[in-house]
Amino acid sequence: MNDRPENHRAPTADTDRGREAGERIDTLLSALSAAGPVARERAEALVGEIVGLYGAGLERVVGLLEPEAVERLAADDLIASLLLVHGLHPHDTLTRVRTALDGVRPYLGSHGGDVAVVEVAGGVLRLAFSGSCRSCPSSSVTLELAVEDAVRAAAPEIETIEVVAAEPDSNAGVIPAESLLARIHSNGEHGGHWIGAPELAQLGAGEVGGFAVAGAAVLACRVGDDLFVYRDHCASCGNSMAGAALHRRAGFGSGAAVLRCPVCRAHFDVVHAGARLDGDGHLEPLPVLIRSGTPQVAMPMEAAG
Repeated sequence: MNDRPENHRAPTADTDRGREAGERIDTLLSALSAAGPVARERAEALVGEIVGLYGAGLERVVGLLEPEAVERLAADDLIASLLLVHGLHPHDTLTRVRTALDGVRPYLGSHGGDVAVVEVAGGVLRLAFSGSCRSCPSSSVTLELAVEDAVRAAAPEIETIEVVAAEPDSNAGVIPAESLLARIHSNGEHGGHWIGAPELAQLGAGEVGGFAVAGAAVLACRVGDDLFVYRDHCASCGNSMAGAALHRRAGFGSGAAVLRCPVCRAHFDVVHAGARLDGDGHLEPLPVLIRSGTPQVAMPMEAAG
């Protein structure tokens, strides 16, 4: 559920400022429309000239650098966004999408699932999801948030994400495409929001804590260096899991952790999407990423709003 910084280049504060600047420009241009079409056309022409001037300068800088130096520039989110705007990024769309998806695979793997690129055609990206626990009530929202966020940051030219059916896996049920992100547009419409939760960073290895994120009660656990977040709601008895503790799963390695409900004593696999080990059902996982050193949790719309 957690993507470490070395595995996933989560959007940084600089990237967020870049997006906010673009949104402010669009807002200003829209405001100028009130003065009439001529005023807007002149404003757009001015912005175009400025962007073109900076783009020409950036192209000249890139042309003077060795390929290794350009790769290092592309590894910085803010600079990468500028390279994309001016068509100077060293990697094509497919390469950037695949790299972004590699970053979220640890989270998908916590659900026992995976994702593969089927096709990139124009502004449409087609993905196939496989595996995962089809009984997870929050898979649709959490996968949408994790995958869309990664793709939008790496390849803003992708306008639509479509899910196609994957080949059945004999060892795991395929995530039904209709239950996932059948179609995602890059117009800012999300199934939820990323909410900053800096207090989660205070958890030490093996610790469990209850927190309020966007007004919703959540339970956070740290297993080694990884942070896992769930709704504070036992899938067995329906009670809060306040006071729950982590236990090592007998016969498994140190990374296998079990969360036991303090009320009904049901056991859940923390690392694998909160699947119950002694019965049916499982906890509701919430994606968590580290952004600029601060944990952020993806809260579904009904909780974040």
